[in-house]
Amino acid sequence: MGLYGMMRTGVSGMAAQSNRLSTVADNIANSSTNGYKRAKAEFSSLVLPSSGGSYNSGGVTTSIRYEISKSGPLQYTTSGTDLAIEGNGFFVVQGTNGQPFLTRAGSFVPNADGELVNAAGYKLMGYSYANGVPAVTANGYAGLEAVTIAQSELVATPSRNGTLTANLPSSSDVVAAADLPSANAATAQYTHKTSLVAYDNLGGKQLLDVYMTKTGADTWEVAVYDRADAAPNTSFPYANPALATTTLTFDPTNGKLDGASPTDIALTVPGGDTLTIDLSDMTQLDTGFSVTGEVDGSAPYAIDSVEISEDGTIFAQYADGSRRALYRIPLANVQSPDQLKVITGNVFSESADSGGVQLGFSGTGGLGKVTPGAVERSNVDIATELTDMIEAQRNYTANSKSFQTGSELMELLVNLKR
Repeated sequence: MGLYGMMRTGVSGMAAQSNRLSTVADNIANSSTNGYKRAKAEFSSLVLPSSGGSYNSGGVTTSIRYEISKSGPLQYTTSGTDLAIEGNGFFVVQGTNGQPFLTRAGSFVPNADGELVNAAGYKLMGYSYANGVPAVTANGYAGLEAVTIAQSELVATPSRNGTLTANLPSSSDVVAAADLPSANAATAQYTHKTSLVAYDNLGGKQLLDVYMTKTGADTWEVAVYDRADAAPNTSFPYANPALATTTLTFDPTNGKLDGASPTDIALTVPGGDTLTIDLSDMTQLDTGFSVTGEVDGSAPYAIDSVEISEDGTIFAQYADGSRRALYRIPLANVQSPDQLKVITGNVFSESADSGGVQLGFSGTGGLGKVTPGAVERSNVDIATELTDMIEAQRNYTANSKSFQTGSELMELLVNLKR
């Protein structure tokens, strides 16, 4: 091919170095972009077949690679919804067209609809606790939804679980069967009484009267009534039967519940859900009466703040101090992260060379750990980029010299004909 081939090779070299300079320019421009992954130009030779006595110069071709698997440094922030990943994995986000993508850019803030979005407008995806404790879909995005936190929304949590712990004095007198609280007679008697506050489905407080009455040697009746049904200025008779009753039996050798005794009592909160009260720590010892109790649930409260744990669980912190799990954020990964397709906005999508996406939770299956209150910075090193820029500039100049030399020789050949 001679001088024309030499000139084409010079042009090929200049084009390759131009591509390298373009990646350097992109890297420098995005050196402060959260989650940005450094681009680099990889060169490979183009060889043309040569015959004896002549050499056909080829050229160089450029492949652009991204250092997606190389993590950038973490920078801690004051925002509780900023997220970073320490180790392998990507957050799953959703574009405006509903298509899922992967990203390491975790600076999320609520938009007008309460959805957590990053700087490029991609919505963070997670599994909701609305239908129970979420389980991951290992090989796809099914079940994921946009994480939405409406802080103006009032949320009430009905009571479902509680505990009641009391010491029932072993020296207490036995109450006759006809006068037990479960009979709900005007002459009813009891040994000890306490009350518990529970919450109905609308967050209303329901006061429950709990009667503990000795019925025999080492046996006690526990009866629960709705305070709203109590007779005016008294207790018995209540307008309706007991919400639940049970009989506890104690082991006389240690004062704890024996193996045949019930360990809880279940009832339906008026206007609410089924409440199960744990009684397993009740005792019958020769000392005074003492009692403690707790019931979950809450009155209607707005979300005061959002808290994200290292396992990816998003909790709503309410004004009353209670909190509730809303979502759990999964992490995604592929076999070859550096082969992912790069999309505008620091997001990536699967390609034929990257392998299929696999999802899991923070810290499981080789995935990294979610770090709340931090963001991952760009993995670009400015010093390296400036060095590459100088090297690419020198190489570009050298390639232009070979093109210039070929051009001058070609001009010399043309002038020989004159």
